[in-house]
Amino acid sequence: MSQSDKSRFDISTRLVYAGREPSNQYGFVNTPIYRGSTVLYKTMDDLVHGKAKYTYGTHGTPTIDSLTSAWTELSNAAGTVLVPSGLAAIAVALMSCLKAGDHLLVTDSVYRPTRHYCDGFLKRFGVETTYYDPLIGKDIEKLFKPNTTAVFTEAPGSQTFEVQDIPAIAEIAHRHGATVLMDNTWATPLFFPPHDNGVDIAIEAGTKYLSGASDLLLGMVSANERSWKDLHDTWDSMALCAGPEDVFLGLRGLRTMPLRLKEQGARALELARWLEKRPEVARVIHPGLESDPGHAIWKRDFKGSSGLFAIELQPGPISGVAAMLDNLELFGMGYSWGGFESLVIPFDCSSYRTATTWQAEGPMLRIQVGLESLDDLKSDLDAGLKRFAQHSR
Repeated sequence: MSQSDKSRFDISTRLVYAGREPSNQYGFVNTPIYRGSTVLYKTMDDLVHGKAKYTYGTHGTPTIDSLTSAWTELSNAAGTVLVPSGLAAIAVALMSCLKAGDHLLVTDSVYRPTRHYCDGFLKRFGVETTYYDPLIGKDIEKLFKPNTTAVFTEAPGSQTFEVQDIPAIAEIAHRHGATVLMDNTWATPLFFPPHDNGVDIAIEAGTKYLSGASDLLLGMVSANERSWKDLHDTWDSMALCAGPEDVFLGLRGLRTMPLRLKEQGARALELARWLEKRPEVARVIHPGLESDPGHAIWKRDFKGSSGLFAIELQPGPISGVAAMLDNLELFGMGYSWGGFESLVIPFDCSSYRTATTWQAEGPMLRIQVGLESLDDLKSDLDAGLKRFAQHSR
């Protein structure tokens, strides 16, 4: 099926075929795992003049090309690189557009390891970072300096799910010649096409929804024509390549990602509405809810919501939170999301926000909704919330 033929179909159909060509692998449906470092050339002329498609393992393999071409198509990008983790994706993306003496703007609601990277590694190499209110919109222009080179966005925000006005921020940034980066892991390109909304470099943790099974570490970075060469050259110079088995698992997860994402998003939204009615819950933070402050922008820019959101419990002791979480049967406690299993973790981001003040009277929980029966998940949370309430009396 040619590229022109595929463009006629829905993205779910295209992802079944993207990045694979059975005729190139003896009719087998999937591109096999290519493990290797050394590539042999047929002639000295081929070697000297680089005429072979593949030159060395760190520069790419057919397995890697299958996933990068598919993700590039999904993202409507100029190209994609693969790296060993989501944080590695953030690092290579930032390094591709920054140098010593530059100024970087970063949303205050960013994934905390990104903040550590900016405040540690980038600072040591002479890059200044300023954090901004995720709800700043066009007013971000007030924060630009002559040396502002890039703006790092994340929508919705990590843990607290603020929805940024990405098109407005991108318009201002491009007016100043700055590169716009976005951590788009929550929505994926299926629910938020980043490059169609002004983002130059989009970062995705394939560890999450691409995998869908909590069994791999993988990062993808896609770029538009404006940023593709710098991104690819940075990636290539670092030899920051993902492992072949993880890439293969990413390809396998890609085929079912639309179905899983849609199902987990629907379940999470229903569970969020159920939690809104619980007396033990003070607030549900989910941009798909009409009650959420970011709902209007989310509805304008996003095509759906995923399975991750947060809640604020009524004021209560830590012992009550422990009683709730320690005895849950179906919700595991773990620092990830996007897999088939449901998860929950307590969090408090008030200590490390710098541009904004996060205030919550009660304990906060981040909830990842998996593929279990929704009735069973409600029953598990019902018992847990009752335990919390008993300890809060």
